[in-house]
Amino acid sequence: MKLTSNKALEMLENFRGTTQSDKWINHCICVGNTAGKIAKALTEKGYNVDIDKAISHGYVHDIGKYSDKPQSHEMKGYEILKEKGFDEDYCNICLTHSFLNNDIICTAGGVPDLAKNPFLTEFIKNHEYTMEEKIVNLCDLMCTSIGNVFTIDKRLIDLIIRKGGHPNTQYHVKETYKLKAYFDDLLGYNLYDLFPEIKENL
Repeated sequence: MKLTSNKALEMLENFRGTTQSDKWINHCICVGNTAGKIAKALTEKGYNVDIDKAISHGYVHDIGKYSDKPQSHEMKGYEILKEKGFDEDYCNICLTHSFLNNDIICTAGGVPDLAKNPFLTEFIKNHEYTMEEKIVNLCDLMCTSIGNVFTIDKRLIDLIIRKGGHPNTQYHVKETYKLKAYFDDLLGYNLYDLFPEIKENL
């Protein structure tokens, strides 16, 4: 079953007030809206990007934070969407959004315990990231828990302050900059130009 952006947003809004905080919902909406702007700009440059899918991916990437299941929120979200009958290519964003460069080590918040989730480790290693998934990878590292859009510099500092520095932090930061440069090159300009509000959030 296809997941439209309208349905994804409706799902998010139905979760409001049902968890300890709605910050994750505000973050997801910001990621979806930000992803939509980048996807639209890429289509205007002639690239084959599904704008609505990029928005949908952004809206549901953290949906696993709703569940109280014992797994990581990546696995929780994947299972929630699978149980609801959505197509695999929509469920996968829950798995891929936290990990850059097809590497489960390339994530914020420390090195994961690979032995705890061999399925996720193998999936990230072997999955071919779609353009929409790559966009959400970046937008997740631009959008805050209160719905503001930051430069990756400010957002990465925010993450390090909250999650601390870890052996993989430098690697994750470097790959984040590479990902932004990748999209800048595709667009032919600094993608921050799409978000004038960034200047207000410096």
